[in-house]
Amino acid sequence: MSDENELTLRFVQNLMKKYYYKRDSARGLYATFTWLVEEVGELAEALLSGDKEAIAEEIADVLAWLSSISNIVGIDIEDAFRKKYMNPEPPL
Repeated sequence: MSDENELTLRFVQNLMKKYYYKRDSARGLYATFTWLVEEVGELAEALLSGDKEAIAEEIADVLAWLSSISNIVGIDIEDAFRKKYMNPEPPL
């Protein structure tokens, strides 16, 4: 990272792997996916409430669980995003 305050998707994914991979992989893909779905539901509730702080918290949770799933299946989120949305431009 060029700026110590800059946050990349790769950094997030590596952070989640460092702290949670062992537990998440032991839990398994489908159980971990269930946690992601639960967090998406909580995000929906936060969006409906309009509470910006709750929305921000749930977005962070969704990103964290998505990163955990990506680690379990061995997908680099940044590479997947680049391939889908930046090659050569976003799909319409």
